[in-house]
Amino acid sequence: MKQVLWKGAVIIGSGLCILALPVPEGLQIQAWQLFALFVSTIIAFILQPLPIGALAFMSITVAIATKVLKPAAALSGFSDSTIWLIVSAFLFAKSFIKTGLGKRIAFLLIEKMGSSTLSLAYTIVLTDLIISPATPSNAARAGGVLYPIVRSLASAFKSEPETSPRRVGSYLMQVEYQGNTITSAMFMTSMAGNPLAALLAAQAAGIEISWGLWALASVVPGVLALLVIPYYLYKVYPPELKKTPEAKLLARQELADMGPMTGAEKIVACIFVVALLLWSTAQYTGIHATAVAMLGVSAMLLTHILSWQDVMQEKGAWDTLIWMGALVGLAGQLAKSGFIKWFSTSVGSMLTGIPWLWAFIILLIVYTYAHYGFASLTAHITAMYSAFLTVAIATGAPAYLAALGFAFMSNLCMSITHYAASPAPIYYGAGYVPQGKWWSLGFQVSVINLIIWIGVGSLWWKTLGLW
Repeated sequence: MKQVLWKGAVIIGSGLCILALPVPEGLQIQAWQLFALFVSTIIAFILQPLPIGALAFMSITVAIATKVLKPAAALSGFSDSTIWLIVSAFLFAKSFIKTGLGKRIAFLLIEKMGSSTLSLAYTIVLTDLIISPATPSNAARAGGVLYPIVRSLASAFKSEPETSPRRVGSYLMQVEYQGNTITSAMFMTSMAGNPLAALLAAQAAGIEISWGLWALASVVPGVLALLVIPYYLYKVYPPELKKTPEAKLLARQELADMGPMTGAEKIVACIFVVALLLWSTAQYTGIHATAVAMLGVSAMLLTHILSWQDVMQEKGAWDTLIWMGALVGLAGQLAKSGFIKWFSTSVGSMLTGIPWLWAFIILLIVYTYAHYGFASLTAHITAMYSAFLTVAIATGAPAYLAALGFAFMSNLCMSITHYAASPAPIYYGAGYVPQGKWWSLGFQVSVINLIIWIGVGSLWWKTLGLW
């Protein structure tokens, strides 16, 4: 209770301190009040005295009750199509776990490719990549589907955290966590905060990032990173066991226990493939990404893959709907109030004289390593994405280069700490990797990702004509 009280005092106090300051020249008082509420909401998301959905609900309530926003404006975020894309994607993930399709894909790949520790590592991250477009919860993907498999593999090779972590377990735990970091960045629907970043880019700078554009922009740096990082970890944090013939035997036994592919799995696989095709060809078909996702969920309901009870019980989807809808409403009104434009102009003027490239690099590095202070990717995006994007553009950085750079690093920054995102405590809590080593490896991986995603990635985006 004491923690709730002091956190509540900090949250309320931060907003009141901002309100006590004089309204900056060039801003309306409503914009300043809205900014105070927005800052308080962000701090609440960081401290989390209550669940994030409850905090978002209360924030919207305060906005309406104090007449900072009219009800229609405060609730406008809930009508955004992007939010419903994410809700639908959570239900896709539910079908993967419920039918066992995600687990089957993992063991099929291990059976074919798991002859050495390095090939096993690539198999694990490949599995993550395959299911990532349909799994917006990286915690569900890394924790719910892949963690039990990685943990079982470690035990099968007699690699336990107390006695022999370095035999194979430490390496596999780091590979999957860092691989999940990369796959989270590769699709708009592979991490819950990604659609929020795309939405903020549209609100703050008028930049439209579709599902297909996100995937196309990420494919080259993403695949390159997935090839480099497992090998790099293999060299700097090598497993003691190099050959793993037992992995194939374990996978074969698991598949035998699962039996032949069920009708439900086949239906989910077909729906998923069709959804991927429609998402990637939206520019030709004109079918909105949200419509595709909702059609997929409808098909699962019609075929009884999912029951309505399953839908109602998917708490992650409805929690996301609440907090993201609230945030979208607040962020949209903050942009409309003129605050974002004022902020970018003010900060941009401070960077006058610095070439845009250096200004962009500085902003990107600050943005990435500011995540040492966050335990949530979404909170990071909410707090910093719009501001850093608008400042970068104000210095002269190409709009799409800046929007994509910050969007991708919003995921890749989760590599650095053992509390950086939801999957982190799961893998760190397994006990295979000490905190100091985790931070050391995480920093090294973050530097490599910056070089690959911004260095190679920017050249790829140039080739695509994005800047």
